[in-house]
Amino acid sequence: MSKQRIGSIHFLRFFAMFMVVLVHVTGTYINTLPMDSGAFQKYHFLNRIIRIEAGIFIMITGLVFFYNYFSKSITLSFLKEYMRKRAVFILLPYVIWAIFYEWYAYQIGFREVNVTESVLRIIQGESYYQLHFIFIIVQLYLVLPIFIYLAQHLQLFKKYMWAFGIAIELIYFMIDSRFDIIPFSFFLNSLGTFLLGAWLGIYFLEQKEKVRSRTNYLLGILAVSAGVATVYTHYHLYILNTIELPGIYYKVINLIFIMSASYLCFRLAEIFSESWYEGVQKVVRNVAAYSFGFYLIHPFVLKEVARFIPTHSNYWFHVELLMRYVVTCALCFMIIWLFHRFTPFASWLFGKLPKQAPSLKPAYRHEANQYTHSS
Repeated sequence: MSKQRIGSIHFLRFFAMFMVVLVHVTGTYINTLPMDSGAFQKYHFLNRIIRIEAGIFIMITGLVFFYNYFSKSITLSFLKEYMRKRAVFILLPYVIWAIFYEWYAYQIGFREVNVTESVLRIIQGESYYQLHFIFIIVQLYLVLPIFIYLAQHLQLFKKYMWAFGIAIELIYFMIDSRFDIIPFSFFLNSLGTFLLGAWLGIYFLEQKEKVRSRTNYLLGILAVSAGVATVYTHYHLYILNTIELPGIYYKVINLIFIMSASYLCFRLAEIFSESWYEGVQKVVRNVAAYSFGFYLIHPFVLKEVARFIPTHSNYWFHVELLMRYVVTCALCFMIIWLFHRFTPFASWLFGKLPKQAPSLKPAYRHEANQYTHSS
């Protein structure tokens, strides 16, 4: 008997992929708008409050793989097949794009050619600004079998994975802040949302029954309150420098925001997957299939779009940002779709993709076909 499809996955990917582009499109406010202007404050708020996209994407990673693999035995043959797939669909795209961004940074005059430094940046996920996040995803995929094994054999860990994730992440943050043990982005700094997703994957059917619970209101209040507190603290701590706080305080507030907002988004996405008609869901699925590719390609596309759509410190700024956002998203989708449609190696560049590129014709309710999620 096949497992029940996780309908929320596509909506979560859809939200995350467009939010990450919005984060980087709006980020230009800090160098364009006067710091004492109301527009600066508003764009700072928008830019910080939507920064749950990384947490959502990491939560998805844990959710999908624990849902699919938790019941499997961790054998040598399993590990070989698992690592083979990760190498092809995760590690290979990362390496290809890291090399591309090393070349691109040289072409735009951002850095000089130095093979040793380039290799170190690729190994540490620092070739370009968004690759540190993909580097964390690569690490999580590599250690995922370890956490599956722990959850299979330790009931306390299995039952409270999200709490263990929070505790380990905070402990690591305090140790690393003091001793600077690891000089690159490390997966332990994102373990909270990863193990939240893992916990949701194990208890998916049970959690699915709670998606319309009244606790959604409490989750919403917690997420909004923690989000506003995070933005306010960041503004005064890192922008205006009007307050001083140990980094752990900001880390705790931000982690509460990311965890509660990601969990709430899971519930809302499940509701959407149950209530929205199939034509809309098909569009969401088709677009969300390119989410990993969006993360990889959008920094390059945005940089090139910005050459042709500059921003100015006046009322045109809002229109120019909107134009940048729409054009960047459209180009990202079309580039990935063209590779998917006309080349046999699209998955090497953009991660695992459906066998066929989606049709660009409008989807109607009677034309929608059933989609089965596969890992």
